[in-house]
Amino acid sequence: ELGQTLGRLGQTLRDQVPAAGSRFGGWIPPGTHPDPRPPDEADVVVVGGGVVGWSVAYWLKELEGRYRRHGMKVLVVERDPTYSRASTVLSVGGIRQQFSLLENIQMSRFSASFLRDINEYLGVPNEPPIDIQFQPSGYLFLASSADAANLEATVQLQRGEGAQVALLSPTQLKEKFPWINTEGVAVASYGLEDEGWFDPWTLLNAFRRKATSLGVRSCSGEVRGEDRGAHSGVRDLPTSLTPCLCPQIYMPDSLEYQQVACSIVVNAAGAWAGKLLEADGLPGKLCQPPLPIQPRKRYVFSWHCPDGPGLSCPFVVDTSGAYFRRDGIAGNYLGGMSPPEVSPRGPRHPPPRCVSIPQFIPLQEEEPDPSDLSVDHDYFQEQLWPR
Repeated sequence: ELGQTLGRLGQTLRDQVPAAGSRFGGWIPPGTHPDPRPPDEADVVVVGGGVVGWSVAYWLKELEGRYRRHGMKVLVVERDPTYSRASTVLSVGGIRQQFSLLENIQMSRFSASFLRDINEYLGVPNEPPIDIQFQPSGYLFLASSADAANLEATVQLQRGEGAQVALLSPTQLKEKFPWINTEGVAVASYGLEDEGWFDPWTLLNAFRRKATSLGVRSCSGEVRGEDRGAHSGVRDLPTSLTPCLCPQIYMPDSLEYQQVACSIVVNAAGAWAGKLLEADGLPGKLCQPPLPIQPRKRYVFSWHCPDGPGLSCPFVVDTSGAYFRRDGIAGNYLGGMSPPEVSPRGPRHPPPRCVSIPQFIPLQEEEPDPSDLSVDHDYFQEQLWPR
């Protein structure tokens, strides 16, 4: 461990001290690999450098160390190094236990424990401790009489997994939050612990720094295809994994691409995961049926309300789907709302919990164009604020 720590310290010093004999003095920004091109080979290629992609890379190396195996080459590919269109940093950074799907509840239970002890997992020697600016506050879901039974059944499922969730009648809701209008509310569920929000950008960078310190490499580029016959001349990889894939990574703003021979490709492209499976060279069976994943654009508005509920404001989700939460302690709030969901067969009915792929993909009324990230302020005035 001492040798590894000294090795990382030496690399940090080499990154900071300019070297002679190159165009820009040989200086390399910290955290940037000296070779901008991806390597010729890797064991695992993770497509997508958001919080999911870097989490996958971190856990691959972390579990490798636990089992005393070393040498796995992991490469993370991110097409947008500025993260200007990444779902991770465009989100409101919430964490909740109140899900209707068993697997989501279980993952969120572990996530809460992970975030509580984040420095035990993602702390890097000789670097400041990680502060994700976690704000503990329960989610408050309001349900009308039509949805009351479903909400109560979901709470029982959550409690069965150890989540601390309370059911509140309109009278109890008014007593706890006197500022809430309970008209049309039949029942509410309120998370008592392990819920709130944090800074997603800080969490993303924490995963990235830790994974990089464990030997994970990264590059900027976009995977647009895969050549299954281009790896015949690749030498053996350092682990027991056998090369069988060659994703084509296109360089930013260029027609040039690099083939990386690997054994496993992890699809962590988020909202574009379905589109990634349409890349040239992938087996047709991977696209039948297509993944029911498509990018959706949602507005998140920020407003100032000096006479609002203040620190007593939880993460409120109204019966209409409108949501808001406080943003800091100076009377600022964040909020938004999704368009109502409809189905080609009529009104949408909740699918059974055991169904992994819905029988239809819900259509949205007035879906905004996901390629344009500009904000429609009229939507706030006409739809969200009245609610």
